[in-house]
Amino acid sequence: MNIREWIRKLIPKGFTIARREKYAIGLAAGIIAVIIVVQLIISPIVSKRRRLDRQIEAQGSALQDMLALQSEYKSIKNMADAARASVAGRSRGFTLFSFLDNLAGQAGLKDRIAYMKPSTSIQEDGPFKISIVETKLQAITMKQLTAYIYRIETSRNMVRIKRLSITKTGRQAGTIDAVLLVETFET
Repeated sequence: MNIREWIRKLIPKGFTIARREKYAIGLAAGIIAVIIVVQLIISPIVSKRRRLDRQIEAQGSALQDMLALQSEYKSIKNMADAARASVAGRSRGFTLFSFLDNLAGQAGLKDRIAYMKPSTSIQEDGPFKISIVETKLQAITMKQLTAYIYRIETSRNMVRIKRLSITKTGRQAGTIDAVLLVETFET
C-alpha cells in the first residue's frame, strides 16, 4: 500500500479537494518532513559535533598542562641532580660549622664571632639532612659583613643564608651586629 491509497482511505467518499488545496497539503507535508529530518537527523549530528569539538578543546588544554608539568618536572629533577652532585662533590668530612669558621678567618672576622650554634634537622620527604649554623658577629663593619656573605653565597658547597638580622651598635660609629642563619644539605 502506498501513501496515496492510505490518504484516500482517510478521506471520506465524495469529498473532493481542489488543486490549490492539494498543493497546500503537499507543501505542509513537505515542511513537516523537513522539520522531522532536521529534528531527528541533522540536529543530533550538529549537537554531537559541537560536543566532540568541546572535548577536543578540553583534551588539548589538558595536554598543554601535562606538557608544562613535564617540563617543570624535568627542570626540578635537573636541579635536584645538580644539588646531589654538588653535595657529593664536597671535600670529605665537610661540615658547615668548620666551613663557616674558615670563611670567617678568611674575612678577618674570627675574633668578632660571639657564638656559632650548629643544629641539624631531618627532611621527611628527601634523602638529605639539613645542617644549620646560627652565627652572631659583633662590632663589624658593613664591608666586612658583605665580604663574609659573598664568600658564603659564592661557594660551591650548596650553602645559603636563610636569615640575616642586622642591628646597629652604639659602641663604635659605623659598626653593626649581625646574626646569620646559614644552612646546607648533608647526606
